[in-house]
Amino acid sequence: MEGVRGRWEPPDAGGLSDEALCRRAADRDETAFDLLVARYQQRAYRLAWSLLRDAEEARDLSQEAFVRLWETAGSFAGRSRFSTWFYRILVNLCLDHRRKRRADAPGPLPDGEDTPAPGIDPVARLEREEAMRPLWPAVDRLAPRQRAALLLQLEDLSTGEIAAVLKCSEATVRVHLHRALTTLRKAMGTV
Repeated sequence: MEGVRGRWEPPDAGGLSDEALCRRAADRDETAFDLLVARYQQRAYRLAWSLLRDAEEARDLSQEAFVRLWETAGSFAGRSRFSTWFYRILVNLCLDHRRKRRADAPGPLPDGEDTPAPGIDPVARLEREEAMRPLWPAVDRLAPRQRAALLLQLEDLSTGEIAAVLKCSEATVRVHLHRALTTLRKAMGTV
C-alpha cells in the first residue's frame, strides 16, 4: 500500500497491542513486525541518537535493535510492556557501542550537535531544541547509565520501566536520576 508520499505503510493493526504484535512477530508474522517497526521507528532513532549523538550510528543501532527484535521476539515473556523490553534491547546496544568506542579510541568522545534528536512535530521539536540547547553539553558528560535513565524518563517511561530497561532496581534508577539532575543543575549554575 502506498502512503501519502509514496512510502510503504503497513496495514492497520486492528487495535492489536504491541504485546500481541510481538507474539505474532515471534511466529514470523512479517506484517506484525512491520507494524511494530512503524510504531517504534521514530522513538527508537530518537533515543539512540540521544544516547550516541551521531545520526549514522543511531540509525544503524536502531535498525540493529529491530533485527534483534525479529530474532528474539519469542523470548518476550510479557512480564513487562513491550516498549520496556524493546528499549532494553536498544539501550543495551547503544551502551555497548559507547563502551566499545571508548575502548577503541581512548580520550573524550567527539561532541555531537547541541540539539536533541529529531521529533515528530517540527514546532514542538524547535521549542524543545531551544529549551534543551544549553543542557546537551552537560547531558553528554553524564555517566552512561545516568544519561540513559534521564533520556528514558524524557521518553515518558516510569521509574519501574526504566529499571527494567537498565536491569537495576527502582531505587538505583532514582539515584541515577538524582545524580543526573544534580550534575545538570550544577552545570547550569542553578544549585
